[in-house]
Amino acid sequence: MHPMIRSMCGLLEQGEGFVLATILSQTGSAPRTVGTRMVVRSDGSIIGTIGGGLLEAEVIRGAADVFEKTGARIRIFEFPGPPGGGMDMICGGRLEILLGYIEASARNLEFFHALRTVLGERRRGLLVTALGPADAGSEQMRLSLVLGEESVCGDFPYPAGWLALLKEKAAGERGPVLAVAGGQRFLVEPCVVLETVFLFGAGHVSQQVALLTTRVGFRTFVLDDRSEFANRERFPAADEIIVLESFEKAFEGLEVDGSSHVVILTRGHSHDKTVLAQALRTRAGYLGMMGSRRKRDVLYETLIQEGFGREDLERVHCPIGLEIGAESPEEIAVSIVAELILVRSRTALP
Repeated sequence: MHPMIRSMCGLLEQGEGFVLATILSQTGSAPRTVGTRMVVRSDGSIIGTIGGGLLEAEVIRGAADVFEKTGARIRIFEFPGPPGGGMDMICGGRLEILLGYIEASARNLEFFHALRTVLGERRRGLLVTALGPADAGSEQMRLSLVLGEESVCGDFPYPAGWLALLKEKAAGERGPVLAVAGGQRFLVEPCVVLETVFLFGAGHVSQQVALLTTRVGFRTFVLDDRSEFANRERFPAADEIIVLESFEKAFEGLEVDGSSHVVILTRGHSHDKTVLAQALRTRAGYLGMMGSRRKRDVLYETLIQEGFGREDLERVHCPIGLEIGAESPEEIAVSIVAELILVRSRTALP
């Protein structure tokens, strides 16, 4: 959802309201999971996806009614699967989707700016969507952001005891939770801190990797010692671009922890070794380096002579990326980002 928040802020800043579609519940083999969101604009265009095909078309049609009457609606979409549903409904399953109108108001803009700031600063909190009475189809959608013990941003006109109950039900959860308090229904979601990818090297492969990592929800840093390569023109979507004085101090000032992914794509073996030696001393959850097995083995032997152990080097994914027969920079980027997604999916939040 994080990249979508930037898009929502942009629409509100331009004075454009939109309908926010959110999956509330899912059974069977429906295409997307609870909490997945999609923005529907007044012209029927969308940002994000909740499954594609006939589902998306039906949601867009439902959003047109919400634009007309504002407020919020909860719609049920059922997919029988083959043979009755045809290829567009092959998954089967049942989805409950909230369609809520987000007006281009100062209050909503302030709320989404606050949400973007919290995530950008890697602070933890809860996003609470009030859905109305548990036995109703919802006529409103109230959004609030809970930080700390009592700090609330947004619209939460309910007793403090309800908030404590919702926080208790969401405790320890990685994903969204549907909860009931005082006869009212809520969708409660932890504000998951984005995992960070540090791309060392700003060449052609790095350029393609950065395009993908930002799209799939990683905070993306690009680092190189050449300003003519590490710049906003070449990396328009990167969260941060850092021009290093040299690779000798590649990690200076960086916060690298278990949610960090270090990807080494520099222009030469000596720079790769320099960055890798520093990376091995960090707590990064993922270390990956591009290169042949022969290059890897030579570089590893050098590092072992400098005091690193075999167990240190076992942390490194090299050659980086999944084996898909990639050759072009674009294909190599797909293999690298696929591996990052795989690692992320296997890692639980602390």
